[in-house]
Amino acid sequence: MNTAFLSNEIRKKGSFLCVGIDPVPELLPDHLKGQKDSLIQFCTAIVDATAPYCVAYKPNIAFFEAYGIPGWQALEQLIGYIKTNYPDHFTIADAKRGDIGNTAKAYAKAFFEVLNFDAITLSPYMGVETIEPYLAYEDKTAIVLALTSNHGAFDFQWNEDGKGPHLVEKVVAKTLELASSDRIMFVVGATQVAQLRALRALAPDSFFLMPGIGAQGGSLTAAFDAAKTKEVGLIVNSSRGIIYASSRTDFAEAAAKEAQRLQHQMQTLLYI
Repeated sequence: MNTAFLSNEIRKKGSFLCVGIDPVPELLPDHLKGQKDSLIQFCTAIVDATAPYCVAYKPNIAFFEAYGIPGWQALEQLIGYIKTNYPDHFTIADAKRGDIGNTAKAYAKAFFEVLNFDAITLSPYMGVETIEPYLAYEDKTAIVLALTSNHGAFDFQWNEDGKGPHLVEKVVAKTLELASSDRIMFVVGATQVAQLRALRALAPDSFFLMPGIGAQGGSLTAAFDAAKTKEVGLIVNSSRGIIYASSRTDFAEAAAKEAQRLQHQMQTLLYI
Protein backbone atom coordinates (compact mmCIF):
# COMPACT_ATOMS: atom_id res chain seq x y z
CA MET A 1 0.00 0.00 0.00
CA ASN A 2 1.64 3.26 -1.13
CA THR A 3 1.01 6.88 -0.21
CA ALA A 4 -0.94 7.53 -3.42
CA PHE A 5 -3.45 4.91 -2.28
CA LEU A 6 -3.47 6.50 1.16
CA SER A 7 -4.18 9.94 -0.32
CA ASN A 8 -7.11 8.51 -2.26
CA GLU A 9 -8.54 6.91 0.89
CA ILE A 10 -8.22 10.20 2.76
CA ARG A 11 -10.14 12.06 0.08
CA LYS A 12 -12.74 9.32 -0.21
CA LYS A 13 -13.43 9.21 3.52
CA GLY A 14 -12.86 12.87 4.33
CA SER A 15 -10.54 11.72 7.08
CA PHE A 16 -6.82 11.57 7.82
CA LEU A 17 -7.34 9.89 11.17
CA CYS A 18 -5.13 7.12 12.50
CA VAL A 19 -6.43 5.24 15.53
CA GLY A 20 -3.68 4.22 17.91
CA ILE A 21 -4.31 0.95 19.71
CA ASP A 22 -2.59 0.98 23.11
CA PRO A 23 -4.26 -1.73 25.24
CA VAL A 24 -3.22 -0.96 28.82
CA PRO A 25 -4.52 -3.76 31.11
CA GLU A 26 -5.61 -1.38 33.88
CA LEU A 27 -7.60 0.75 31.45
CA LEU A 28 -9.59 -1.99 29.75
CA PRO A 29 -13.34 -1.87 30.42
CA ASP A 30 -14.21 -3.50 33.73
CA HIS A 31 -16.39 -6.19 32.16
CA LEU A 32 -13.44 -7.43 30.06
CA LYS A 33 -10.85 -7.55 32.83
CA GLY A 34 -9.89 -11.07 33.79
CA GLN A 35 -11.31 -12.67 30.67
CA LYS A 36 -8.90 -14.93 28.79
CA ASP A 37 -9.44 -13.21 25.44
CA SER A 38 -10.02 -9.69 26.78
CA LEU A 39 -7.17 -8.17 24.76
CA ILE A 40 -8.34 -9.27 21.32
CA GLN A 41 -11.99 -8.64 22.24
CA PHE A 42 -11.16 -5.05 23.11
CA CYS A 43 -8.97 -4.41 20.07
CA THR A 44 -11.30 -5.87 17.46
CA ALA A 45 -14.29 -4.06 18.97
CA ILE A 46 -12.38 -0.77 18.69
CA VAL A 47 -11.50 -1.53 15.07
CA ASP A 48 -15.07 -2.42 14.11
CA ALA A 49 -16.40 0.74 15.76
CA THR A 50 -13.90 3.19 14.29
CA ALA A 51 -13.24 1.76 10.81
CA PRO A 52 -15.75 4.06 9.03
CA TYR A 53 -13.99 7.17 10.37
CA CYS A 54 -10.26 6.45 10.00
CA VAL A 55 -7.77 5.47 7.33
CA ALA A 56 -5.10 3.83 9.49
CA TYR A 57 -4.46 1.80 12.63
CA LYS A 58 -1.31 2.00 14.73
CA PRO A 59 -0.91 -0.72 17.35
CA ASN A 60 1.74 0.27 19.87
CA ILE A 61 3.86 -2.86 20.08
CA ALA A 62 4.98 -2.24 23.66
CA PHE A 63 1.48 -2.67 25.02
CA PHE A 64 1.22 -6.08 23.35
CA GLU A 65 4.71 -7.13 24.42
CA ALA A 66 3.73 -6.33 28.01
CA TYR A 67 1.29 -9.27 27.92
CA GLY A 68 4.06 -11.71 26.98
CA ILE A 69 3.25 -14.53 24.56
CA PRO A 70 -0.53 -13.92 24.71
CA GLY A 71 0.15 -10.33 23.68
CA TRP A 72 2.09 -11.37 20.59
CA GLN A 73 -0.63 -13.84 19.72
CA ALA A 74 -3.25 -11.10 20.07
CA LEU A 75 -1.19 -8.75 17.89
CA GLU A 76 -1.01 -11.40 15.17
CA GLN A 77 -4.75 -11.95 15.45
CA LEU A 78 -5.44 -8.23 15.34
CA ILE A 79 -3.42 -7.48 12.22
CA GLY A 80 -4.97 -10.51 10.53
CA TYR A 81 -8.43 -9.26 11.50
CA ILE A 82 -7.76 -5.81 10.04
CA LYS A 83 -6.27 -7.21 6.84
CA THR A 84 -9.22 -9.54 6.35
CA ASN A 85 -12.07 -7.19 7.24
CA TYR A 86 -10.64 -3.74 6.46
CA PRO A 87 -7.96 -4.28 3.78
CA ASP A 88 -7.97 -0.63 2.68
CA HIS A 89 -6.80 0.60 6.09
CA PHE A 90 -3.10 1.43 6.42
CA THR A 91 -1.47 -0.54 9.24
CA ILE A 92 1.46 0.83 11.23
CA ALA A 93 3.58 -1.13 13.69
CA ASP A 94 4.52 1.47 16.27
CA ALA A 95 7.70 -0.37 17.22
CA LYS A 96 10.37 2.36 17.04
CA ARG A 97 13.03 -0.18 16.10
CA GLY A 98 16.52 1.20 15.59
CA ASP A 99 19.19 -1.42 14.97
CA ILE A 100 21.51 -2.31 12.07
CA GLY A 101 22.59 -5.23 9.92
CA ASN A 102 21.05 -8.65 10.38
CA THR A 103 19.12 -7.45 13.42
CA ALA A 104 17.32 -4.82 11.35
CA LYS A 105 16.66 -7.39 8.62
CA ALA A 106 15.12 -9.70 11.21
CA TYR A 107 12.87 -6.93 12.54
CA ALA A 108 11.82 -6.09 8.97
CA LYS A 109 10.97 -9.72 8.30
CA ALA A 110 9.00 -9.98 11.54
CA PHE A 111 6.83 -6.94 10.95
CA PHE A 112 6.56 -6.93 7.15
CA GLU A 113 6.49 -10.65 6.30
CA VAL A 114 5.26 -12.49 9.39
CA LEU A 115 2.82 -9.88 10.71
CA ASN A 116 2.21 -8.15 7.35
CA PHE A 117 2.12 -4.55 8.56
CA ASP A 118 2.18 -1.86 5.87
CA ALA A 119 4.62 0.35 7.79
CA ILE A 120 6.81 0.54 10.88
CA THR A 121 8.14 3.40 12.98
CA LEU A 122 11.94 3.56 13.17
CA SER A 123 14.53 5.33 15.29
CA PRO A 124 17.37 6.64 13.06
CA TYR A 125 19.86 7.30 15.87
CA MET A 126 22.37 4.68 14.61
CA GLY A 127 22.33 6.12 11.10
CA VAL A 128 20.77 5.26 7.76
CA GLU A 129 21.76 1.61 8.23
CA THR A 130 18.80 1.38 10.60
CA ILE A 131 16.41 2.29 7.77
CA GLU A 132 17.82 0.61 4.66
CA PRO A 133 16.71 -3.00 5.42
CA TYR A 134 13.08 -1.90 5.59
CA LEU A 135 13.30 -0.18 2.21
CA ALA A 136 14.12 -3.54 0.61
CA TYR A 137 10.36 -4.16 0.80
CA GLU A 138 9.03 -2.13 -2.10
CA ASP A 139 5.39 -2.23 -1.04
CA LYS A 140 6.11 -1.18 2.56
CA THR A 141 6.80 2.16 4.24
CA ALA A 142 9.48 3.27 6.69
CA ILE A 143 8.24 5.89 9.15
CA VAL A 144 11.25 7.64 10.65
CA LEU A 145 11.15 9.47 13.97
CA ALA A 146 11.84 13.13 13.27
CA LEU A 147 10.40 15.59 15.80
CA THR A 148 8.33 13.75 18.37
CA SER A 149 5.43 15.16 20.38
CA ASN A 150 7.02 14.96 23.85
CA HIS A 151 8.83 17.80 25.61
CA GLY A 152 12.05 15.78 25.59
CA ALA A 153 12.20 16.22 21.82
CA PHE A 154 14.08 19.42 22.57
CA ASP A 155 16.86 17.57 24.38
CA PHE A 156 18.37 16.29 21.12
CA GLN A 157 16.02 16.50 18.13
CA TRP A 158 15.58 20.27 18.07
CA ASN A 159 18.42 21.69 20.13
CA GLU A 160 18.11 25.44 20.55
CA ASP A 161 21.87 26.11 20.68
CA GLY A 162 21.99 28.03 17.40
CA LYS A 163 24.91 25.93 16.09
CA GLY A 164 23.98 24.78 12.60
CA PRO A 165 21.07 22.60 11.51
CA HIS A 166 19.02 20.88 14.18
CA LEU A 167 19.49 17.12 14.44
CA VAL A 168 15.99 16.51 13.11
CA GLU A 169 16.79 18.54 9.98
CA LYS A 170 19.83 16.34 9.34
CA VAL A 171 17.71 13.23 9.87
CA VAL A 172 15.07 14.33 7.37
CA ALA A 173 17.53 15.44 4.71
CA LYS A 174 19.73 12.33 4.99
CA THR A 175 16.80 9.92 5.06
CA LEU A 176 15.29 11.38 1.90
CA GLU A 177 18.51 10.49 0.07
CA LEU A 178 17.64 6.80 0.52
CA ALA A 179 14.34 6.59 -1.35
CA SER A 180 11.50 8.59 -2.82
CA SER A 181 8.97 10.30 -0.58
CA ASP A 182 6.33 7.63 -1.26
CA ARG A 183 8.51 5.08 0.57
CA ILE A 184 9.41 7.19 3.60
CA MET A 185 7.23 9.01 6.12
CA PHE A 186 8.22 10.99 9.20
CA VAL A 187 6.86 11.16 12.72
CA VAL A 188 6.30 14.82 13.54
CA GLY A 189 4.40 15.74 16.69
CA ALA A 190 1.26 17.82 16.34
CA THR A 191 2.35 19.63 19.48
CA GLN A 192 5.39 21.09 17.66
CA VAL A 193 3.53 23.60 15.49
CA ALA A 194 6.30 26.21 15.58
CA GLN A 195 8.70 23.77 13.88
CA LEU A 196 6.26 22.12 11.49
CA ARG A 197 6.62 24.61 8.65
CA ALA A 198 10.43 24.28 8.65
CA LEU A 199 10.19 20.49 8.48
CA ARG A 200 7.55 20.62 5.78
CA ALA A 201 9.90 22.79 3.70
CA LEU A 202 12.56 20.07 4.01
CA ALA A 203 10.14 17.28 3.08
CA PRO A 204 7.52 18.91 0.85
CA ASP A 205 6.14 15.65 -0.54
CA SER A 206 6.45 13.27 2.42
CA PHE A 207 3.61 12.11 4.59
CA PHE A 208 3.84 13.05 8.27
CA LEU A 209 2.49 10.75 10.96
CA MET A 210 1.40 13.16 13.67
CA PRO A 211 0.79 12.08 17.27
CA GLY A 212 -0.07 14.57 19.99
CA ILE A 213 -3.72 15.39 19.32
CA GLY A 214 -6.09 14.88 22.24
CA ALA A 215 -4.49 13.78 25.51
CA GLN A 216 -1.20 15.57 24.70
CA GLY A 217 -2.94 18.84 23.86
CA GLY A 218 -2.06 19.34 20.19
CA SER A 219 -4.37 21.39 17.97
CA LEU A 220 -5.73 19.58 14.94
CA THR A 221 -6.39 22.80 13.04
CA ALA A 222 -2.98 24.32 13.78
CA ALA A 223 -1.15 21.12 12.84
CA PHE A 224 -3.11 20.76 9.61
CA ASP A 225 -2.50 24.35 8.57
CA ALA A 226 1.24 24.01 9.18
CA ALA A 227 1.82 20.61 7.58
CA LYS A 228 -0.75 20.06 4.82
CA THR A 229 0.26 19.50 1.21
CA LYS A 230 -1.74 19.38 -2.00
CA GLU A 231 -1.97 15.60 -1.44
CA VAL A 232 -2.96 16.19 2.23
CA GLY A 233 0.35 14.71 3.37
CA LEU A 234 -0.47 13.82 6.94
CA ILE A 235 -2.08 11.22 9.14
CA VAL A 236 -3.06 12.43 12.59
CA ASN A 237 -3.06 9.83 15.34
CA SER A 238 -5.32 9.69 18.36
CA SER A 239 -5.03 6.83 20.83
CA ARG A 240 -6.25 7.30 24.39
CA GLY A 241 -8.83 9.91 23.48
CA ILE A 242 -10.62 7.37 21.30
CA ILE A 243 -10.03 3.92 22.72
CA TYR A 244 -10.63 4.95 26.33
CA ALA A 245 -13.54 7.29 25.69
CA SER A 246 -15.51 5.03 28.02
CA SER A 247 -14.57 2.30 30.48
CA ARG A 248 -18.05 0.79 30.51
CA THR A 249 -19.83 -1.71 28.29
CA ASP A 250 -20.42 1.10 25.77
CA PHE A 251 -16.65 1.55 25.17
CA ALA A 252 -16.89 0.71 21.46
CA GLU A 253 -19.79 3.09 20.88
CA ALA A 254 -17.95 5.85 22.75
CA ALA A 255 -14.83 5.21 20.65
CA ALA A 256 -16.89 5.45 17.46
CA LYS A 257 -18.43 8.73 18.61
CA GLU A 258 -15.02 10.28 19.33
CA ALA A 259 -13.54 9.01 16.06
CA GLN A 260 -16.52 10.42 14.18
CA ARG A 261 -16.11 13.78 15.92
CA LEU A 262 -12.50 13.99 14.76
CA GLN A 263 -13.42 12.81 11.27
CA HIS A 264 -15.99 15.61 10.99
CA GLN A 265 -13.34 18.15 11.97
CA MET A 266 -10.94 16.71 9.42
CA GLN A 267 -13.55 16.73 6.67
CA THR A 268 -14.18 20.38 7.34
CA LEU A 269 -10.46 21.16 7.13
CA LEU A 270 -10.05 19.19 3.91
CA TYR A 271 -12.85 20.95 2.10
CA ILE A 272 -12.70 24.51 3.39
